[in-house]
Amino acid sequence: MRMFHRMMSVAVLACAALAARAEAPFNFATTPGTLPKEVVPVQYAVHLTPNLKDHTFLGAETVAIDVLAATSIIVLNAVDLDIDSATLAGRQIGEVKLTPLLDAQQQTLSFHLDKPLAPGRYALALKFRGLINRAARGMFQVTYQVAAREKILLATALAAPAARRLLPNWDEPAFRATFKLTVDLPATFKAYSNTPIDKQERLESGLQRSSFAITPKMPSYLLVLVAGELERLSGKQDGVDIGIVTTEGKLGAAAYPLAVTADVLQYYSDYFGVAYPLAKLDQIAIPGGLQGATENWGAVVYNESALLVDALSSPDAVRQLRFAVNAHQVAHQWFGDLVSMAWWDNRWLNEAFAGWMAVKASEHFHPEWRSALDAQLSREQMLDLDAGTTSRPIHSAIATEAQASDAVDAIADDKGQALLRMLEAYLGEAPFRAGIRAYLARHKYSNTTSNELWAALEAAAGKPLQQLASDWTTQAGFPVIQVSQQCKDGKREVTLRQQPFRLDEPAADGMLWRVPVQVGKVDGKASTVLLSSASATVSQSCDGVLVVDADAVGLFRVHYDPASFDALARQVTRLPDATRLKLQADAWAMVLAGRLPLASYLTLVGQYAKENRGAVWGAILANLGSLDALAAGTPEQALIRRFIIKLLQAKFASLGWEERNGEPVDERALRAQLAAMLVRAGDPAAMAEAQLRFERYVRRPASVSPSMLDVVLSAAGHDANGATVDLLIARLQASSSDAERKRLTRALVQVADPRQAARVLQLALSPQLSPQLSPQLSVQAAMPVVVAVAANAHLAQAWDFAVANRERLMQDQDAIGRGRAFADIVAPSADAGDAARMEAYVSEHFGAAALVEAQRIGNGVRMRAARKARLLPQVRAALQ
Repeated sequence: MRMFHRMMSVAVLACAALAARAEAPFNFATTPGTLPKEVVPVQYAVHLTPNLKDHTFLGAETVAIDVLAATSIIVLNAVDLDIDSATLAGRQIGEVKLTPLLDAQQQTLSFHLDKPLAPGRYALALKFRGLINRAARGMFQVTYQVAAREKILLATALAAPAARRLLPNWDEPAFRATFKLTVDLPATFKAYSNTPIDKQERLESGLQRSSFAITPKMPSYLLVLVAGELERLSGKQDGVDIGIVTTEGKLGAAAYPLAVTADVLQYYSDYFGVAYPLAKLDQIAIPGGLQGATENWGAVVYNESALLVDALSSPDAVRQLRFAVNAHQVAHQWFGDLVSMAWWDNRWLNEAFAGWMAVKASEHFHPEWRSALDAQLSREQMLDLDAGTTSRPIHSAIATEAQASDAVDAIADDKGQALLRMLEAYLGEAPFRAGIRAYLARHKYSNTTSNELWAALEAAAGKPLQQLASDWTTQAGFPVIQVSQQCKDGKREVTLRQQPFRLDEPAADGMLWRVPVQVGKVDGKASTVLLSSASATVSQSCDGVLVVDADAVGLFRVHYDPASFDALARQVTRLPDATRLKLQADAWAMVLAGRLPLASYLTLVGQYAKENRGAVWGAILANLGSLDALAAGTPEQALIRRFIIKLLQAKFASLGWEERNGEPVDERALRAQLAAMLVRAGDPAAMAEAQLRFERYVRRPASVSPSMLDVVLSAAGHDANGATVDLLIARLQASSSDAERKRLTRALVQVADPRQAARVLQLALSPQLSPQLSPQLSVQAAMPVVVAVAANAHLAQAWDFAVANRERLMQDQDAIGRGRAFADIVAPSADAGDAARMEAYVSEHFGAAALVEAQRIGNGVRMRAARKARLLPQVRAALQ
């Protein structure tokens, strides 16, 4: 009893400390930021004239501002802009010329006045000049080919935050204002922005002036301009003009995303209880420049490989991914645009909510995809990242532009989504939706912190939520729930104990969460217990097999006592999809943490040989693949690969290499997953068949089905000699399809021969390829060609190449890319020496901001080194 009271006291103290950190509601005056709050913008009237020949643009703007309190200084944001003139006009002062003071380090533009301005409305007029960049920041250009002719497209990327590179403005989310944009462009160009064009005229210069309708009040980072020789496939949904915009000749790949846009727009209007608020929604595909997409209000801009779908050549996985990205960005039109974050530290909520809604939309329209199971797989992979000492809270302080860029990662996105899923399960689907509706209705056209969302959900559900949510957003990491049971007189006492889960070192004492935990039985109902202290006991009858978190909605690991684990493991074939995925994922985590022998995990996954779900196989193959990578170059690798081949062969044989008419979507995906792993593991039959199919592909590309094309090309790339590399590079350079170029590049980076790897590395520098070719091999990778070659057994070679070509590789990287480029190269390593070398290099060349991410990745390398030393002896014991 004394121990129980001591544990409760620790819980109370920990929760009290968390309560002190709970986020306050939005208040403009106290919202974080660097700009003074005495002056606020009301409306920007902006005129831009790009010069495509010298890669510059001219700008002029008049900003209606309100002075809220007497001040002698006006401060706004600007960087990489030259100010040619500035005036301030108002009833009290007439018109006054201003002297601009630019601070490149602070990224500010200041005007000091001779005497204080009285409160009231004024007009700030500026003329300025800026650069058209090659990288996606501010205004940038994309060069692409159409029928062997070079074309140029202009676009903007203003998020996180980069609107200050396009025009002087109050570039912080809380400073909402309206925008009236006008732009002068070549007459052959079509221009798109947040709102429709309301006036167009030809100028004597030969240019065409396009004036856009005024926007709603919004943060500056949501402003957008895209212009070029573009085409548009259009439609209507609930009175909204929707369109897919592409470069010339690609409208054939626009039909699918247009249909998706119509579906999700209607679905979200109903789910949120708030109709889409703008007159139009364009989804704009550009051939490079961006990684993924940006959620500009009314005009989302995508890398074309993230939006367009070729009806003939795109496999199911591509359609599913395009749906998810499209649905994610459209969700932002409400959550992020209609209601915006007060400051960059709540950017996680925008991203997490949009991702969570994309899964709901996918489940609604395509339940056969099992998108929720895929989201669970992403969560399981994120938890491994979150189990290290270098992890961070979901809600982390943001002070600089670089930190704002880094705020979007797996912790913000996948962990944030998982938190929302857990809260929805705890509150109930209907109350959760009612809370979301109330939140959007109350705060539309305004800014919030997460506090307002928790308050709305709490009011709708009638359950305390604010402190529960605070536990999960203000603390890094997550708990492991230790489960033990004891039956006596027909009554089972289930004891739940929570403690922080770590993979790299013992966790700090006294760190607790309020944890909703489902406790039930296989094939039975579950009840939810709110574990708010270090331990709790739940009673149930002794019949049936105990299962904790059967729906896999908890943001925690489960560690069963041996008897409970063995009993549940014997039920694998009877468990629901989500439970099967969670059971093996938690077991693998226990292996990594030294809580479970590797042999127990291998015995468990041996029972998954007939598994039908791609996500479950995805988790198993990822775990076995990481074990294989740890053993690279050791005798243990052959043992692991023999186990993998034996585990996969029967299931793959039942699927075969050829697609069957009418087969389920997930069977086609699973066929490719298993074939790829068999090839990687060196299965002779799989390697021989892949080579035969590549030879057929060379003669007739359509002979290989879209779902198996990556498998066949990657296998050929791995074994490529000089002639094969020549062939793949030639096709890469000749292709006008962004998706095909990425597929061919993915094949090339698999190459095993170091001599051919050296040739592939040169692709990162090739002037024949778009500078945006390499992004999208991996969303996280900064230099994906170099990073991918490093991951395929050429780490030292890739590192030396990157060091020798640092300036050329970095010239087109954005802030995120520059900050993590060299860390990504060594990320797969299991050698602590690689981590130390990388951290020293990043510290010397990229500074303190980049070192934070470098140390996180370096810590992962050290974890793998320790894991290798611990697990390889267990491999011998379990498999020899």
